[in-house]
Amino acid sequence: MLKIYEGGCHCGRVRFRVTGDLDETVDCNCSLCSMKGFLHLIVSLEQFQCISGEGELSTYQFGTKTAKHTFCRVCGVHPFYVPRSDPDKIDVNARCIDDIDLAAIKPKYFDGRHWEAAMQNDVPWR
Repeated sequence: MLKIYEGGCHCGRVRFRVTGDLDETVDCNCSLCSMKGFLHLIVSLEQFQCISGEGELSTYQFGTKTAKHTFCRVCGVHPFYVPRSDPDKIDVNARCIDDIDLAAIKPKYFDGRHWEAAMQNDVPWR
């Protein structure tokens, strides 16, 4: 069910609002997502708003440089980014959403370690 959530980074400088369904959350096992502990909630641009702190964001890119991994330059937390899989959308880190029960989220699995092959299959967020 679609719901409106708010969230942000650890220091509170970056804040966002997202409309999404936590049942659509995805856990990716690629090296970067595993290290960050990112739980993906990919939404359209219309479903996302950066409320504050856009100027506090830095961007990390690698490989194809399609994904724009944004993070707070003050506390280092990655609340959202532009994903390689859907560069016309926003990928919110469900762990950064305020006041949700993370234990209640049952994320789908994506084999990001084998990204190209996994993208050939029916990926969970499409």
